[in-house]
Amino acid sequence: MKNQFLEAGKIVGTHGLKGEVRVDPWCDSAEFLAKFKRLYYKDGTELKVISSRPHKNITIIHLEGVNDVNEADGLRGRVLYINRDDVKLPKGVYFVQDIIGMRTIDCDTGEEYGEVTDVMKTGANDVYQITKDGKEYLIPAIPDVIVERNIEDGILTIRPMKGIFDDED
Repeated sequence: MKNQFLEAGKIVGTHGLKGEVRVDPWCDSAEFLAKFKRLYYKDGTELKVISSRPHKNITIIHLEGVNDVNEADGLRGRVLYINRDDVKLPKGVYFVQDIIGMRTIDCDTGEEYGEVTDVMKTGANDVYQITKDGKEYLIPAIPDVIVERNIEDGILTIRPMKGIFDDED
């Protein structure tokens, strides 16, 4: 089941004296996080963003009702979420949190290889970590391997490259 609220980053400190917080973005980038006018806590509590801007690898955010450094410091360690309805993803782009946990099935044999436990960003393409019985496998998220991502049913259909799951080869 898809979560309505997706982890976007964690408040790691304060910035200045007027209540701004420093957020370590867990989403695509500091620039992506800076575009949101509403953020949320895990329980769905809405936070209005007064201003936000990327600063190096973090996002500086001023939340409504947070007016000084002491109030901002009290938020340190809080995880911020975005509402999936606030994002329009391009075709073929998925939330990492929707990919993690998918069952991985061979499109030709129906064999189940395990569950996606991590998505790693590389220069050329993402790499999915598949875990079964404590053993980890890495598959490139490229069209030659990924046949279908069925987010609704939680199934990743693949055509594995030779040698990925073959222990003897």
